[in-house]
Amino acid sequence: MVSVSELTVSYGEIVARLLITTALCGAIGFERETRDQSAGFRTHILLGLGAALFTLVSAYGFAPFTEAALESGGRGIQFDPTRIAAQIVTGIGFLGAGAIIRQGTDVRGLTTAASLWAAAAIGMAAGAGYYFGAAATTVIVVAALYLLRQVRNALLARFRTEFAVMTVSFPDAGGGISEVTGTLERHGLEVRSLSAELEEGRSRYTIQLRIPPRRGVHEALEEVSALPSVGRVSVSGLSEVE
Repeated sequence: MVSVSELTVSYGEIVARLLITTALCGAIGFERETRDQSAGFRTHILLGLGAALFTLVSAYGFAPFTEAALESGGRGIQFDPTRIAAQIVTGIGFLGAGAIIRQGTDVRGLTTAASLWAAAAIGMAAGAGYYFGAAATTVIVVAALYLLRQVRNALLARFRTEFAVMTVSFPDAGGGISEVTGTLERHGLEVRSLSAELEEGRSRYTIQLRIPPRRGVHEALEEVSALPSVGRVSVSGLSEVE
């Protein structure tokens, strides 16, 4: 029969598991910190440590109940070491949801929410002593966050359609907006809507643009800015990679 001593871990092993969790989850959190995300280095470490401790408590924190379950042969006390760990998977969803922010028509924070979810899983694995799975997952997650961003950017540059809002100001009310729209269309940018405002003898136009893949948007903006009749140009809404 298996003894209770065989189902417990030493203090040194507990500390080692928590330190491993700190290093692995800290690596993921550091990447998020460099991207100026709200859930960064410390958040990922704390989340991973909490998940690891919950796992340790679930598996090793109830030695008297474990001993009683062993002595009864499973006939009296039912003992399930996964009961607390199972709740971590549900509970982390609330923390992940808090990292998701809606900014206008864009939704940001999904990658950070997913990294928090992964950090919890890594903490659970390290807490359970499944070091290989924890380490392998950390390597893959960090590689996905660092390396796949470059692949993603390259693919988006080739295939993604973007939308932007351009504001063009003219020093006089009779500004040549037709020159601006002509320049944009010549570079393959689609003018979806156009609105004008007049104030103190000056004119300002707001242009909503659709930018097909592989179009020279920056070249178009430089050419528009260089037009003699244009006073000021600003653009907002171009997608940023998380």
